[in-house]
Amino acid sequence: MKLPVRVYIEPDPIDIEEIIERPEQKLEKLGDQVANIIYTVQEDGDEALLEFTRTFDGVDIDSLEVSPEEVEAGSRLVSQELRDAMERAKRNITAFHQAQGKKEPLVETEPGVFCWRKNRPIERVGVYIPGGTAPLFSSVLMLCIPAVLAGCKDIILTTPPGPEGNIHPAILYAASISGVTEIYKVGGAQAIAALAYGTETIPQVDKIFGPGNRYVTMAKQMVSVDTVAIDMPAGPSEVLIIADNDADPAVLAADMLSQAEHGFDSQSLLIVPDPMLSNKVIEQLKVQLERLPRKEYAAASLKYSRIICTRQKKKALELINRYAPEHLIFLRDDWDQWDEEINNAGSVFIGPWSPESAGDYASGTNHTLPTSGWARSYSGVSLESFQKHITYQRLTQEGFLSLAPTIEILAATEGLEAHRMAVEIRRRALAIPGKAEDNGVQKKGGLPT
Repeated sequence: MKLPVRVYIEPDPIDIEEIIERPEQKLEKLGDQVANIIYTVQEDGDEALLEFTRTFDGVDIDSLEVSPEEVEAGSRLVSQELRDAMERAKRNITAFHQAQGKKEPLVETEPGVFCWRKNRPIERVGVYIPGGTAPLFSSVLMLCIPAVLAGCKDIILTTPPGPEGNIHPAILYAASISGVTEIYKVGGAQAIAALAYGTETIPQVDKIFGPGNRYVTMAKQMVSVDTVAIDMPAGPSEVLIIADNDADPAVLAADMLSQAEHGFDSQSLLIVPDPMLSNKVIEQLKVQLERLPRKEYAAASLKYSRIICTRQKKKALELINRYAPEHLIFLRDDWDQWDEEINNAGSVFIGPWSPESAGDYASGTNHTLPTSGWARSYSGVSLESFQKHITYQRLTQEGFLSLAPTIEILAATEGLEAHRMAVEIRRRALAIPGKAEDNGVQKKGGLPT
């Protein structure tokens, strides 16, 4: 069997441009379809959601809302083994994200001028969890646990129903231990529209989180320019692995396939020094692919896979930073000599005992990460993703008087006279007993009221 994996040996600049290309998406046609779905949900609310569920999910449901009784009944179907595994993952996710909630310092920028920030939770967040080909209950843990730690009041989860009109039991159990407040049976772009604008049943949220297919991703991007924030732009999942010649070809193939099985448009890149190693990896890909239950997805995505053979560190670093992978796996003993030169990556996995699967499920780091090159400017989801930051400043009388001339000249130079007067009127009130002349400002305790 011949695999459609492209191999590049010491690629030139033109090759590099080809290597870093993501799977093609026909965005124009996709945009029109998604825009129509969003508009229909805005106009018809719940009725549109029920109709889209019949059309896209092939199931007729009576109610969008998942009752507490349904959550309890579904949770009972989850094995104790899986419960224990989820609880362990929850502990690690909690420990990692809880450590991010450090109080920020009070900064005295100059004598008498104090500035600080306070974190405040986003009150109502929406979490989208795909159903489809694989119920991503791990994303429930990754998104809802930090939301609870951040102090979010309402956590609204949407996920598509299965063929019987029910939510997968593992998703329900994960929701029950992660602090979800409401669950709704709706998927796709229509779920994003419902979270963004609200319907008769589903409340409007302040920020939307969660992975999804290209329709969901496009919907998130569309509503983000109108009414609601999103976690990040995202696309198909991806990995870049960099290995030395001592790496096990079977491990390299397994890491590539663990990414490839996500979906037909996932992408796996591998950088190795020796073409002989690339040949061994391809042979392992053939062997391991035959064992996969999701073989068709993995096989389809391998046409987007690339193996790059280069002994040049500079070229390898250029590829990594230009590609800006969602996941970066280091299978090199000298990884610490590369680390400071890696600027663009979502999450990094170091050494032979740190598979991407660890971060996807249970090490504690978040698996909701920027894809499609967005790691050049976005971080993965963290505690801060569920918070906003309010800045404060307090000037003492002495601090104000010291800074006042600087503020006045800056405001005057920009031609913003009211800004300058807001300073002058206070300064004059401090300098003149009683009322500030011509401005009617009363003094009380040395400061204007």
